[in-house]
Amino acid sequence: MHLTHLECPCCGTERPADKLQNLCDCGSPLLARYDLAAVAAAVTPEQFGLRPANLWRYRELLPVADARFVTTLGEGWTPLLRAPAYGAEIGIPDLIVKDEGLTPTGSFKARGAAVGVSRARELGVERIAMPTNGNAGAAWATYAARAGIGATIAMPLDAPTICRRECLAAGADLRLVNGLISDAGRWVAGLVAESGGRIFDAGTLREPYRLEGKKTMGYEIVEQLGWQVPDVIIYPTGGGVGLIGIHKALHELRELGWVEEKLPRLVAVQSTGCAPIVRAFAAGEPRATPWANAHTVAFGITVPSPLGDELILDALRESSGTAIAVDDAEILADLRDFAAREGLLLCPEGAACLSAARHLRAGGWIRAGERVVVLNTGAGLKYPETVDVSGVPVL
Repeated sequence: MHLTHLECPCCGTERPADKLQNLCDCGSPLLARYDLAAVAAAVTPEQFGLRPANLWRYRELLPVADARFVTTLGEGWTPLLRAPAYGAEIGIPDLIVKDEGLTPTGSFKARGAAVGVSRARELGVERIAMPTNGNAGAAWATYAARAGIGATIAMPLDAPTICRRECLAAGADLRLVNGLISDAGRWVAGLVAESGGRIFDAGTLREPYRLEGKKTMGYEIVEQLGWQVPDVIIYPTGGGVGLIGIHKALHELRELGWVEEKLPRLVAVQSTGCAPIVRAFAAGEPRATPWANAHTVAFGITVPSPLGDELILDALRESSGTAIAVDDAEILADLRDFAAREGLLLCPEGAACLSAARHLRAGGWIRAGERVVVLNTGAGLKYPETVDVSGVPVL
């Protein structure tokens, strides 16, 4: 392992990586830092292709020191699927979807859970607690069970019922909250505070290692494209861990000398029913203000006040990217349109990225001939209500 320390991206404070850490004293998430010169000396890009097809192929750039603590269900190395029919329709012939729906537990959240749980296990955690909009809770409950760690999961009543069932099946202590993920977060904070250190807060960006699992999406996109970067990466953004992680991965790859200087432009996609990042980006603000009365069919991005708002906005601006909000009606229309043309049922968050791509190409922000990668962050089968069957005739 080449992990050296944890660093606050806001105030620069460094923390030891061999002890459990949550937020910096200034309130910012902490980021894992590596001895990248040592990584470059230890492995070359060509060697990854000889390793198993999962995210642990990048072990030199992950935070688990002892392989005995690696908790895995085969997560990672999801396919890049070209979408020529839909891409031609919206003016992006080189449109590619990275399908995270094929990951264990049916969403990209398994990446963060695999690495976060593995590192928590290595550092002696016996129980984790976290708020969730659904998929993250299902993933962390599942991986915690595999690691022999207890899990308390708090989720809104309106979260997808399949995620509720996954948590219970994995033996988690599931708590349903009448409110949003922010309300669930307040409940978890109280639980952790009262536990006297017996429960570790594994909420979004409240520990440093979920992000390390998510960043492997960035590594994979580049490796799967022959160690080339696309022009644009479009990402559905709630808590924003994946977008921050991909941004981190790209910069690590550039520092390693494994990609060229030019990096992709990153796009954060939100719903018009909950768009704090879009509003802050458009206003040129360094922080986002909480979104009132948040609601969208893309439940996974219903995050009215993301903890990592500064890091998300920094990633967008540093990459010359942008943020865009799309409405629920077009999300559902594009979900159906894409499935009919490409044979892939996306989750609503992934479909939101298609709506964004269509708008950005029509407005000229995505230029002719550019290669665009869209993240489908979960299996469409987990959201059966997105396809209305009420009008199907009965013989």
